[in-house]
Amino acid sequence: MATNQSLITRDNDKIAIPTGNLYESVSIISKRARQIASKNKEELSNKLSEFVSAVDNLEEVFENREQIEISKFYERMPKPTSIATDEFLESKVYWRYNDEEAQQ
Repeated sequence: MATNQSLITRDNDKIAIPTGNLYESVSIISKRARQIASKNKEELSNKLSEFVSAVDNLEEVFENREQIEISKFYERMPKPTSIATDEFLESKVYWRYNDEEAQQ
């Protein structure tokens, strides 16, 4: 992924420009981050479900390197908030108002 994993200082004014309101922008970013986190969690659960066995013994748990590598991969991924913020600033996130009163 192209998103940088390190901590980035963001300009609040740039975040507020698309909506005209910083708090609205942060709300949109947080909703998108929840979507990304949910998708990642579902993918990880699906991949790890392949390793579930009816009988768990201690040796199998320590020898399953593939499962450990999958978990490490997801731990090294950029945080959903970073991805969502980058998508928002690059105008890749679509949002709309639910009712007309909120637009005015």
